[in-house]
Amino acid sequence: MAPTHDKPLRSRITTDGIDRTPHRAFMRAMGLDDAAIAKPMVGVVSQKGEVTPCNMTHYAQVDFAKEGISMAGGTPREFTTISVSDGVGMNHEGMKFSLVSREIIADSIEAVIHGHAYDGIVGYGGCDKTLPGVIMGMVRCNVPSVFVYGGSALPGRFQGRDVSVLDAYEAVGSVQAGTMTQDELTQLEEACKPTLGACAGQFTANTMAMVSEALGLTVPNSSMIPGVYSERKGVGHRAGELVMQMIERGGPLPRDIVTRKALENACAIVAATGGSTNTALHIPAIAHEAGIAFTADDVAEVLQRTPFIGNLRPGGKYHAKDVYEIGGAHVVIKELIAHGLMHGDTLTVTGRTLAEEVADAPAPDGEIIRPVSDAIMASGGVVVLKGNLCPDGALLKVAGLKSLTFTGTARVFESEDDAVEAVHSRDYSEGQVLIVRNEGPVGGPGMREMLGLTALIYGQGMGEKVALLTDGRFSGATRGMCIGHASPEAATGGPMGLVRDGDTITIDGKAATITLDVSDQDLALRRKEWAAPETRHRAGLLSKYAATVGQAHEGAVTHAGNAQWPTPRRNGMDT
Repeated sequence: MAPTHDKPLRSRITTDGIDRTPHRAFMRAMGLDDAAIAKPMVGVVSQKGEVTPCNMTHYAQVDFAKEGISMAGGTPREFTTISVSDGVGMNHEGMKFSLVSREIIADSIEAVIHGHAYDGIVGYGGCDKTLPGVIMGMVRCNVPSVFVYGGSALPGRFQGRDVSVLDAYEAVGSVQAGTMTQDELTQLEEACKPTLGACAGQFTANTMAMVSEALGLTVPNSSMIPGVYSERKGVGHRAGELVMQMIERGGPLPRDIVTRKALENACAIVAATGGSTNTALHIPAIAHEAGIAFTADDVAEVLQRTPFIGNLRPGGKYHAKDVYEIGGAHVVIKELIAHGLMHGDTLTVTGRTLAEEVADAPAPDGEIIRPVSDAIMASGGVVVLKGNLCPDGALLKVAGLKSLTFTGTARVFESEDDAVEAVHSRDYSEGQVLIVRNEGPVGGPGMREMLGLTALIYGQGMGEKVALLTDGRFSGATRGMCIGHASPEAATGGPMGLVRDGDTITIDGKAATITLDVSDQDLALRRKEWAAPETRHRAGLLSKYAATVGQAHEGAVTHAGNAQWPTPRRNGMDT
């Protein structure tokens, strides 16, 4: 018997009418009865699996969200998408699939939500690319949606201090430099990540989790709750309840929430907490899904006007758990709104404004999060550098740097692999600018992340004695004089491809400039001799990605943006 309904829903295109008898037969085969088929259908997407600890917290949390949807009168429909672990993919060809996975995640959510005409989404993210990928999918589909971060791991303890996986990366360099023993490294390896969850510091996952709060797309003040804490049951229930309320009201939809003001809020929380440079890729990409032109220049403008107040790793001392214990991300947001540094009138998934949601947050504690009046730095922890070497910009995390300027001579590597080999053998010198090129979105393809390389340099005690410039990416855990996302990239004819060994390069984080000391005339001569490098990937996923991906300063996006889905139409019998 065909169920009857009185509420217009997207899913009715799959459930109503005599011609939908076969559709309902599939639903009944999954155990749905008339009552379940009559309710709104909500997709619950996660990346639960065994490829990274970051997403293994999703198992129970997805069940909590499904319970919340059911209790609020909906029918949850669980599905999964992929993830690529940056931790396991680091420092080999596998890392080329990391940024690509962001697009696969967004594409797969679009395919399932539109293919099945679901009425809403609760989406979980855990590791670096899953957070922006899920958010991009939500904004692209533009159905009632609530994002939930799966939560970070607890920090470990080693030699009387809190540690995270960053310490393990850097300790490899320390062993090579003779300042740590192999036994100590093994002890650290076993201690640094004691629970499931994403990396504990203000690296890409926790930064993007705070971005979801600033955008207004998540359960309020949920992002800093560690992934293994029981409070996450209530977060899941609340997510399910909220998406059902949004379906009932008809909004607010993701594109009602993701406005230019909300995007500026997202940049502000990155700046205030010294967050990951990767957010300068992800925030423009999220904007692109909403049809908003928001590039690295727009990110830079907010970064420059926002003070740095978060004493968080990698530049500082504390981890996500510590932010949770002093009141969560709302502490930061309320402080920034109070000083006119964030827009309080933006919408959230609750239907209330951001200012209303953070009204009861405590004041900064003064140590983990400082008040604006006692900021660590007057402007944000990430700077967009520009100059003749990177006309469209490059990113430098200045949080934690002892000096914001560096002048050195170029040492050119044509790939990350070549650079790693030199650093492993300590075949580089103080005062050099290590140029790692042909690692951009097109040139890689895939824009590899280089925490393995940068951590080696830092662990060898050379973190601020050399600089590193690449058209690839860095981890949110990277620190030191490391500049990434150089645009335009070398493989597409950017000036990085013209640098030669011995050229002088000047970096000024305070003035936000990066200059290659070579005349325009000499650069023009070099350009005539330049030839694009041959890609190592001429077939498969990476070849498709290289053919469609744009440049880093625009988010490294792969489609035209602002996707529109037509109003569902019925064809054939509908009675």
